[in-house]
Amino acid sequence: MSLFKRTPSHSRRTIVQGIAALGATAFHAPMLRAAEEAAAANIQFTLDRPVDAIAAPLVLAATRGLYRAENLNVALQAATSSKDTIKQVVSGATDIAVADLNTLIRYRADPDSLPIKAAFVLLNRAAYAVVARKSRGVISLGSLEGRILGVAEGDLSIRLWPALARSNGIKASAVKQEKISPAVREPMLSAGQVDAVTGLSYLSAVNLRDRGVPADDLAVFRFAEFGCVAYGLAVIVHPKFAATRPDAVRRFVRAITKGTQLAIHDPDKAIDEVMTQMDGGVRELELMRLKIAIGDNIVTDDVRRDGLGGIDAARFDASLEAIAEDFPLRKRPALTDIFDTAFLPDSGDRKIG
Repeated sequence: MSLFKRTPSHSRRTIVQGIAALGATAFHAPMLRAAEEAAAANIQFTLDRPVDAIAAPLVLAATRGLYRAENLNVALQAATSSKDTIKQVVSGATDIAVADLNTLIRYRADPDSLPIKAAFVLLNRAAYAVVARKSRGVISLGSLEGRILGVAEGDLSIRLWPALARSNGIKASAVKQEKISPAVREPMLSAGQVDAVTGLSYLSAVNLRDRGVPADDLAVFRFAEFGCVAYGLAVIVHPKFAATRPDAVRRFVRAITKGTQLAIHDPDKAIDEVMTQMDGGVRELELMRLKIAIGDNIVTDDVRRDGLGGIDAARFDASLEAIAEDFPLRKRPALTDIFDTAFLPDSGDRKIG
């Protein structure tokens, strides 16, 4: 369901034709670029899941008029997963989308893949986690040995579990994995049918508290606290759209950068606006979700130093090593294959203050 209506625009063709009528002169190209920057752009934008707290920066870009200020008409829709959003970008069904950066890396490792790149990193640190019940005997990451780990279909965290287990001296084969449906992940842990589950820290842990599991019975083992350097969600762009409308991509990234800064500075107000776009949802839980994501995944030491949206080259290379333990890379992508810095605002404009 589209949440932000796309409005028709006829200005681009008119402006460009008008400039062309002036004739080819030395100032023709700069004027074309200026006209392109001034022209309204229609963007089909796809989230990796229905709107919730994690979409706050993107929601604020709409509700606070940040897209409009950049002369962008953004139509928002939701997919079912990062894999799904990448498929939609590949097919041309969407111009820009949200996807897990590591899922994009696996896709780009295929030499025949479309050269999709990220333009902005939303979650500087991946939210991958194991969430366990202390009452089930899981009090440390190592105590997972001999226990049952529920793994939901399509779960992203489990893909980096082999590297995490090895680097922390855990015998991965001693942890029994039980495949389960995403719909029963938290209910099964709540009922004691599994001892722990893989998931995202801001999702599973909050959902379990909503199911009545006491906070002091929950153990949340965030992969980042055990040496995982992976990035999380990012904004990816269809290569044709990036090539033909780079100005629109820059303006879009500018808008969501400001939206992220607003969410960081006032999460309470941000959640109020998110709730108007959600189908259901509990404000207290969504606010908790957003604050966890801001503290654990968005405002990191890297972001404090470098600003929002970027990628550190050395850290990227280290993340490839971890990905390759579970997924042999047919073609090892370079950072420039995955991320395009050309669309980022200046570092000063990306600081969180």
